[in-house]
Amino acid sequence: MPRHYEFDKSTFSFRKVTRTAGSVLLTVLKYFLVTASLAVVYYIIFATFVSTDTERRLRRENKIYEKVYPEMLEREALISDAITNLQLKDNEIYRQIFGAEAPKSNPMSGAGFLAAADSIPARRIVEYTDAKSGALLERTAAVEEALLRVFAQAKDGLPPLSLPLENVSYAQVGASVGNKINPFYKVPSPHNGLDLIANQGDPVFAVADGRITEVVSSRKGQGNYVEITHAGGYVTRYTHLSDMPVLKGQTIRKGMRIGAVGTTGSTFAAHLHYEVLKNGEYVDPINYFFASVTPEEYMNMLFMSVTTGQSMD
Repeated sequence: MPRHYEFDKSTFSFRKVTRTAGSVLLTVLKYFLVTASLAVVYYIIFATFVSTDTERRLRRENKIYEKVYPEMLEREALISDAITNLQLKDNEIYRQIFGAEAPKSNPMSGAGFLAAADSIPARRIVEYTDAKSGALLERTAAVEEALLRVFAQAKDGLPPLSLPLENVSYAQVGASVGNKINPFYKVPSPHNGLDLIANQGDPVFAVADGRITEVVSSRKGQGNYVEITHAGGYVTRYTHLSDMPVLKGQTIRKGMRIGAVGTTGSTFAAHLHYEVLKNGEYVDPINYFFASVTPEEYMNMLFMSVTTGQSMD
């Protein structure tokens, strides 16, 4: 057994003390518990009052995220609204021009399902492929039907898809169809066309083949204007012109000069007020520009036409 000496105060001498294994183990256990407790206390103190570089960086990032998160939510809501509006506008364009609904989604969406094909049972892959094939066949049939309607409408000529002015940029696009603030009376009033800002005398061109059905000279309202009737029930009207080198009943080809930008009639400044009618009803001319400009430019034109609240006539 382990032995050690201890001083006896009564006899002023050392005497031998014998310790058992249990007492030694108990002593070691006490020291271990005390050491472990001190380590825990030191760790708590260190973790509470001392921060590492990583912890400080994470705290800074969390503070930044707390500030940015509300803004991100607002932006997400704005983007969601913008996407919804674009989908509605897309549907409107397809209905007006092609007589068909716009595609709702990508028929191949969800193809990432096959990325983990090694771990997917063969039966599920077959079922997935069969379902996708059926969806694609349905989409193909819908596209074919839409194309047939487009071709049926285009038998006598395409819709008026070109621009009435040369090199039109989105910065020239003003108010489009709807209730807009009248520049003279400062009250909302119906606006049946699209304002295109241009210089006095800039040439105006026919947007499609057709026949001149009106050539009107006036100092009021729309001022001097030319009206062209096209195939498919379309009519285009070009107003506030300064000159009109065409005659009523004249056959017109797309791209022919029919007039020049002016300030005749009731107009706030030189511009072309351009109107499109389909079967006697006003439609938004901006919907027919997509085939003549880049997608990015067209999106900017759409934005300008929707957000401009005051017309120029």
